[in-house]
Amino acid sequence: MRIRNLLIALALLAFFPAALAAPFFGHERDYDVTITNVTHGVSFTPFLVVSHSRDIALFELGAPASPELALLAEGGATGPLATQLGGDARVHDIQTSAGLLGPGQSVTVRISTRFGFRRISLAAMLLPTNDSFVAVDGIYAPLSPYGRATSAPGYDAGSEPNDELCVNIPGPTCGGAGASPEAGGEGFMHISRGIQGVGDLMPGDYDWRNPVAHISIVPASD
Repeated sequence: MRIRNLLIALALLAFFPAALAAPFFGHERDYDVTITNVTHGVSFTPFLVVSHSRDIALFELGAPASPELALLAEGGATGPLATQLGGDARVHDIQTSAGLLGPGQSVTVRISTRFGFRRISLAAMLLPTNDSFVAVDGIYAPLSPYGRATSAPGYDAGSEPNDELCVNIPGPTCGGAGASPEAGGEGFMHISRGIQGVGDLMPGDYDWRNPVAHISIVPASD
């Protein structure tokens, strides 16, 4: 069996260029994840970016948000979710970006992957909202040097009522409270309906049409 496996490995090495074969044999490979805010009036809090195996999901539409994801969606806190994921053997690397990402701006986060841990997920809060967030879940890191691109909608964590009142919305626009674990909400994650003008926020200033972000994932070149 060992001889057979060695022959298969040698055949793969002969067939694939070294740059493509490396991820199949346990070597780490870095990727640059670039996120661009394509809204006209919404900012993103710092991003949590994770590489992991295929048998773990950051979130599931129609299901309740985990307490850690709810804290990110309501207040932009990446720490609790990073701590939770950091204790999971199915997670390989966790990185965060710095500062708010305004309309039209981009940020790049470098993340490490290896064989068996080549799924990439990310999440950040949308400001100003009660509990909306932007995310992608489990994108396969491409072997191609050209990478891949995708887009992401705004999601609603369903953990807080969408009253659009500044007293319940953190950040520079409103300056209100972040997490409100006892407030309740729809109880399940779904596509966000955006800003409806039911509280202190004007849809003309802060509403959006999906997608809210474009994401590119490219093998790091240095």
